[in-house]
Amino acid sequence: MDAVAQALADPIRREILRMLRDRTATAGAIAGAFPVSRPAVSRHLRVLREAGLVRDVQCGREREYRLELGALAELEAFLRELHAPSPWHRRFDALETEVHRVDRQRRMATAPPSRNEAKRRKETA
Repeated sequence: MDAVAQALADPIRREILRMLRDRTATAGAIAGAFPVSRPAVSRHLRVLREAGLVRDVQCGREREYRLELGALAELEAFLRELHAPSPWHRRFDALETEVHRVDRQRRMATAPPSRNEAKRRKETA
């Protein structure tokens, strides 16, 4: 997961992954899309390949790169875990409900009776 996160940290590598989302591309085509040198793009592709985010296939004299989404599974699971409510979330909600219930009971016990309640008490007495 660390290698994937590190590979995704660079904006050029993220853009390469976006390029490969819909189609495969040769190293030359990828290099032509960026204002950096071909060796720099080659290093970016190597980082992506080592992280398992892209796979390359030799096609004649060129290498063709394709996106590999399987490498993202561990990172996606980690992010889902972070987004999930913690076990404490439900406990704090239950505590908040109990505090409101006790507060309401306390207020009702100390509040003077309403006019209708006072009138009803007189009629039944």
